[in-house]
Amino acid sequence: MKKPANLKGKFNPLPGFGLTLGVTLFFLSVIVLIPFAGLALRTCQLSWADFWRLATTERALAAYRLTFLASFSAAVANAIFGTLLAWVLARYEFPGRRLLDAMVDFPFALPTAVAGLTLANLFSANGWLGRFLVPLGIKGAYTPLGVVIALTFVGMPFVVRTLQPVLENLEREVEEAAATLGASRLRTFAQVILPSLLPAITTGFALAFARAIGEYGSIVFISGNLPFKTEIAPYLIVMRLEEYDYTGAIALAVVLLVFSFILLGIINLLEQWTSRFQH
Repeated sequence: MKKPANLKGKFNPLPGFGLTLGVTLFFLSVIVLIPFAGLALRTCQLSWADFWRLATTERALAAYRLTFLASFSAAVANAIFGTLLAWVLARYEFPGRRLLDAMVDFPFALPTAVAGLTLANLFSANGWLGRFLVPLGIKGAYTPLGVVIALTFVGMPFVVRTLQPVLENLEREVEEAAATLGASRLRTFAQVILPSLLPAITTGFALAFARAIGEYGSIVFISGNLPFKTEIAPYLIVMRLEEYDYTGAIALAVVLLVFSFILLGIINLLEQWTSRFQH
């Protein structure tokens, strides 16, 4: 028996729209909007000249440069190798696959400070890997390369977990049809598989990039925190707070916040652009 039209949508196991929207806005305000508003109000107390002076010191510019270049390099590495790892986990069955799949989430569970300490010991001159790499001129500890390594470690799960469901739900009949029509593996990947994966790859890259910009715990040990060399912007903010230079810390924090908002806008534009390839 067909239900009356006026009863459609009324049998919802969750509370009504008004209550859920109110709870959502309250939670969002307490966690996100109010802290941002407080930061904005403190920033408004600074004149533009003071803000520019505090945010563009030589030490701050060097920290920005390392933060964004290292974050971008780590995100590119994660986009490449994370895609390969997601492909292997989604397309192949092999002994130890479940263990490898569980290890992908290891950076999520491991405290970032522990990760940084472990990586520093691993890539130091006397570490398990450093003793072989340092004689070859590859210094992974207390160098900008160490920052990239740490950021790659914390950002890898974002790419893999974004791509893996897409690969698992990808219809293999389309690939088989392309092979039947004589398409090579490279052409099948470039024209059939890649357009479907491009939005997910872009999203994973952007998430890893955004995560790396705000990373702190995994870098403080492996980088050495040398000013103008291996010091990142989040660490410089902490140093300003320890020096009771709250205005300097706020200026640096606002710069990172602005770049984060710009990055979010770019992510949305890229997702809209890449989604066209799926149609």
